[in-house]
Parts: sequence; C-alpha cells; structure tokens
Amino acid sequence: MRYLILSDMHANWEAFEAVLRRARRKRFDAVLVLGDLVGYGAAPNQVVEAVRDLGPRLHTVRGNHDKVVTGIDSGGNFNQTALAAAQWTTGRLTPANLRYVRSLPRGPVQVEEGLAICHGSPLDEDTYVFSDVDAWEIFSRFQMPVTFFGHTHIPSLFWLEGRLLGVKALRGTSGRIQLDPGGRYLINPGSIGQPRDRDPRASYMTYDSAKGIVRWYRVEYPIQESQRRIRKAGLPHTLADRLAFGA
Repeated sequence: MRYLILSDMHANWEAFEAVLRRARRKRFDAVLVLGDLVGYGAAPNQVVEAVRDLGPRLHTVRGNHDKVVTGIDSGGNFNQTALAAAQWTTGRLTPANLRYVRSLPRGPVQVEEGLAICHGSPLDEDTYVFSDVDAWEIFSRFQMPVTFFGHTHIPSLFWLEGRLLGVKALRGTSGRIQLDPGGRYLINPGSIGQPRDRDPRASYMTYDSAKGIVRWYRVEYPIQESQRRIRKAGLPHTLADRLAFGA
C-alpha cells in the first residue's frame, strides 16, 4: 500500500492546499491524517472540508486541538493563545464540520497489519514524543512495528533494531528512509500548518508499506497570506508571526 501521511494542519489552508497540490502529482492507495485539523489558524472550514473530500480510503485520528475545539476536552492545559484560537474556531466551524471533527477517533488506530497511527504517543494521545526516553517507553509497551504520530510538529524518526535505539531529526527539502523489516519505528511527518523545527515550509510524508520506504518532503507556501488571514480574523498576532520562522 502507498500512503500519503498528513498531520497538524492547524487550519492553515494555504499550507494544506500547497501540500495537496504537490501530493496529487502521485497516486496513493490511502491517506493517513494524524490529527489537529484545526486550532491556531484562521481557515478551519476550508481545511476540514478538504480532509473530508480526501475520499473513502481515509484513516484519521483526533488531535488535542480537535478535542478542545469540539468540547471533548476543556483545554485546561492550553496556554492563553492556544485557548483563544480554539474558542474562536468553535464559533466559526459549520455544524457539519464541527460534528465531523468531534467524530474523529482516538488513536492509536491500526491501519493494516504492522502499521498504526496516533496523534501523540500510542500510549497516550496527548503525550509529546521528543526523546529517546519517550521512545523507549513506547517500544517497551507497544509492539506495533511501524507507527506514525504527530503532535510535536517536528519531522523525526525513532527506531529500535535489536537493542539499538536511534533518534534522528529529518532535515532538508526531501529525503528517503529504508525501514528494516526486523526493526520497529516511530515516525513523525512534522506539521503542515505550523512547523516548529525552524523550517517554515509545510511538511508531509509518504509510505510504501510493501517496500518499507518512507519519504519526507518540505513544501513552500504563501506564508504572508496565512498571516494576513490570521490577523484579519482577530486571532493573536503571535500565531501569524511564528509561521515565518517555523517556530
């Protein structure tokens, strides 16, 4: 199976549109969406509707912002800026799109044998996976060979081969990873809508499960238009400013 892997769009339509335009040059058997369709950005309906249009071979999980926006979670652990954006989004989503986001399943979700998706950790959908310690806990308790996750907004790879635990940040415009059939992997495609690895370009991945090949890509998009939309909506200006720096 050939998968398109998308995560953390955060209502940034310009970034999501650029990724979809690039991805449509190739054929995929299914699409994996790792959560946080909304929050932060100012185009929640456009992003949610585009996800809904991705077709029947779509596998999704919810993110923490999706939960707060739809009232599943109170947002008590959000900072003031994130909570303000979530509350604004709740008031802007159409009833149909609000229902759709509320219906997103909790991760992890098994997509095929040996492949799962989640938003944060497969042990806890709200936990960030940053370090080798985080990865070791997951590998010790979750036996899935390949898991794609989001939440940190940083393209990254964690692997366990025998007793060897590895961690790698994925840099550059594009790259390729050949998975070892005997290894286990936690893979983060980064964020489309709000990258945080000091690279402002939108980030996404593809995965060929038959060949064990993961590819990552960075895509330029009109950041100034996303910033203009955020400021025009009256959202906190810091949400616009950070897009230019990928922070």
